[in-house]
Amino acid sequence: MLNDLDARIVDVIIAAWNRSDTIERAVQSALAQEAVNVVIVIDDGSTDDTAAKASRCDPSGCRILVERLPSNVGPAAARNVAIELSQAPWLAILDGDDFFLPGRIHTLLSNSDGWDLIADGLLHVPEHRAFNLQTTSTLAGADVANLALTFETFVLGDLNRRGAYRQELGFLKPLIRRSFLDRHELRYNESLRLGEDYVFYACALLAGARFLLLPTAGYVSVERAGSISVHHTKRDLERLRDNDRNLMKLTTSQEERRALAKHYASVDCRVQWIAIVEAIKARSIRQFVTPFFRSKTVMIYLLRKLIAVARLQLKRRLLVFN
Repeated sequence: MLNDLDARIVDVIIAAWNRSDTIERAVQSALAQEAVNVVIVIDDGSTDDTAAKASRCDPSGCRILVERLPSNVGPAAARNVAIELSQAPWLAILDGDDFFLPGRIHTLLSNSDGWDLIADGLLHVPEHRAFNLQTTSTLAGADVANLALTFETFVLGDLNRRGAYRQELGFLKPLIRRSFLDRHELRYNESLRLGEDYVFYACALLAGARFLLLPTAGYVSVERAGSISVHHTKRDLERLRDNDRNLMKLTTSQEERRALAKHYASVDCRVQWIAIVEAIKARSIRQFVTPFFRSKTVMIYLLRKLIAVARLQLKRRLLVFN
């Protein structure tokens, strides 16, 4: 693998929709990686000049390929288009509003021997701070060891945790061995517009993928108010939740099934909270009460959310009176 570090053996695939304001930063950060062969940008039905700005990043056209889709199909389907266009032995996923820190791909490749997916942590930063980041960061100290992810640890690591903004393992953007994907005919689930990465990695692990997580962070995830991972529909969440049932059919391990059940319940809590909000707007008592009978986990979650909302409203009223 050390000899491979001197070769361009990684294709970076970017699915972008109306990212004219950030696409150049994303593409340039990928082109700057020494092992990157081609950056493949799939313009997912954008109405702005995302495609034109991406193309300008490499005037020669030798290291960038831009494909424009006639309509928006979602990140999963767009990435599948990019995978079919790619030819390099390794793939790296990059969102159009995010970017790589210098040396990230080199670090991942240096640890790739014997692994099918190699990921590092994410640096979550607001847009106004993104331009200040220049070097790869250590997540939790130099003495932290690499972590081999099993299916169970991955699924449990994707549970939504209070106070840990978007730190679930399903947000990781690993380097992926192309031969593994082709051997197992693995692609993104195109019915998903939320959580497509989580389902993709889970399916890879069930297929026997060896997944390594490094204690460094070279991928910058930029926090944007309009991101679908922050604002999503009830249907988006339902599709993600119901995919856990499909995954259960692929395993006979009781530990893995219990992990999936916890993940299912976690997503269902968010589904039912949206149902509560819809019931309040519709002024429907029946619709309001029904979600509380889903499970004890859901009931506790909803009560906590309602109490938090009530406290916030009370605080605002007190501020007005003062």
